[in-house]
Amino acid sequence: MTPPPPPRTDAAPPPPRTDAALLDTPPACLIRRLSSFRMNSISDENATVEVVFPNAAAAAEADAQLTGVASTLGKMPPELAAMAKDPKRHAKSKDPGWKKELNLQQGREWDCEADSGGEVQETCAVPSSGTRIKESNRMFARSYLDSAKQGSQKYMKSVSSMLQKSPEDVVSERHSSRNSQTSKMEHCTKKSKEVKQRVDDHVADFFYENGIPLNAINSRSWEIMLESIGQYGAGYRSPSYHDIRNPLLDRALERVNETKKKHEEAWKEYGCSIMSDGWTDTRHHHLISFLANSPAGTFFLGSVDASNEVADAIMLADLLEKQIEKVGKEYVVQVVTDNGANFKAAGRILMERIPTLFWTPCAAHCLDLLLEDIGKIKEFHKCINNAKKVCRFIYKHGRLLAQMRNKLGGDLVRPAVTRFATSFFTLASMYKHKADLRSLFVSTEWHDNKLAASEEGRTAEKIILSIQFWNTLEICLKASQPLLIALRIADGDETPAAPEIKAAMDTAKQTIRDSLADKPQLLNEVLTHFDRRWEKQMEQKLYGAALFLNPAKFFAIKEKSVRDAARLRAMFNDVLWKMVPNDDEQCIISKQADDYEKSQGKLLEAISNKG
Repeated sequence: MTPPPPPRTDAAPPPPRTDAALLDTPPACLIRRLSSFRMNSISDENATVEVVFPNAAAAAEADAQLTGVASTLGKMPPELAAMAKDPKRHAKSKDPGWKKELNLQQGREWDCEADSGGEVQETCAVPSSGTRIKESNRMFARSYLDSAKQGSQKYMKSVSSMLQKSPEDVVSERHSSRNSQTSKMEHCTKKSKEVKQRVDDHVADFFYENGIPLNAINSRSWEIMLESIGQYGAGYRSPSYHDIRNPLLDRALERVNETKKKHEEAWKEYGCSIMSDGWTDTRHHHLISFLANSPAGTFFLGSVDASNEVADAIMLADLLEKQIEKVGKEYVVQVVTDNGANFKAAGRILMERIPTLFWTPCAAHCLDLLLEDIGKIKEFHKCINNAKKVCRFIYKHGRLLAQMRNKLGGDLVRPAVTRFATSFFTLASMYKHKADLRSLFVSTEWHDNKLAASEEGRTAEKIILSIQFWNTLEICLKASQPLLIALRIADGDETPAAPEIKAAMDTAKQTIRDSLADKPQLLNEVLTHFDRRWEKQMEQKLYGAALFLNPAKFFAIKEKSVRDAARLRAMFNDVLWKMVPNDDEQCIISKQADDYEKSQGKLLEAISNKG
């Protein structure tokens, strides 16, 4: 038998061959999974390599690299290209991948894993073929996988930064009623009940063993922490005692300072309001907090313990002036406090010390006091007390509460001690579920309950089935609902309240007049409280100036009443002369205000187009 001739050493090596199907395979078929790179299957001279990446962005980058390879392979001799496309060669291959019929045309999958040395190692049997083409294919696979391995971390980092939402954004969307995408994602990744219970037990043990107040679990920062740990994944190790005590505290301080810089830029551009809030804690310490509000948001300036101080007007004025100097007198437009007599006097002292400053009582506090005054009207007072009796009775007995929740599909709004407005929210909630509440107290379950025979039970049943109670409740809502709408505007954070609150209160007053027109005595009593609380305390020129500069409201007012529009312009002028002492600047701004007032048609058209 004649031995085979020795291979020629002087011939030029043929170009490396790669399966042409690789060029026609879309990234979605090419990419399966990433375990870094240890090849488990390169077996014959026609072997094809599939590289796996974790996501579409990394796949797109790999696809761009393959495009460069394609231009090189396009220069292959025609006979080699034809051989690469020949499906019969695939069928004859001894590669175990072909035996499983995982052709690249059908989305062939390769099993890759990282070995300690980062080298590509073959773990399946390789036919003893000495062709240089096979060696070239293996070299091509090594170089391709090495380059992919070097860039994989960079791709993963960029994709994470671009596509993964921050924990703060995830929690914010979770609390938003308009965006349900987060809840859908949570539903898709929901774990089994046993796994959830195990995690809950660990969370509870952490609270119990360390004596942490249970209401900490309601904080937004707790949710953000859990979301952040979840995004990190398994294996997270918490910071040490030293980390929390020093470096992490320093980093937190740096973040606060960065936030403060953003607020300071807004203060310089738009101005700000200094707000004070005082309260007494459970140990009878009198605390006063100071905050600065601007279009950038609200920033905490500091707090003082005034327990040992006499809370007179001069002391309060001194405290407020220190906070104003922190921000800069030229940037503070107004000081907002509650309606206490000592704060009113402090506001007057501050306006004397700083001529460009305004003092404004808190609109939300004023409206709450107004609702409290209305609630004291004899006719309304009895109705509110009866509603509270029913609420207390139902929520005091678990079985009855479960029956009520079953009929209502939820809970009633319960009155709070600190905000009198919640009493009217309770009335509105009961009126909304009037039919269900009446059905509850005439049901068989109620009459079979021993509570029905108790004195409290008979009283609650009598109230709920009383026609007079519901009629009075309806009248009470007519007097309070317009004010509750204004309170939501004053107490909300969605839009600035100053340009809206005056218009909202004017609308509320007119709505109350129309609703109680058939009850003149009651109407007169309600409007007396309205004028005493709002007209005399909250008829602030700043509100009028802000309404004048609100085109969506001002031009509608001007169409209805030129007199009211002129009154708003007068308020704007008063504010201008107080805030801008320079005569030349006053003239320029006044001229711009004239142009604004005369540009009604163009502004309305621009607003409608924008909407």
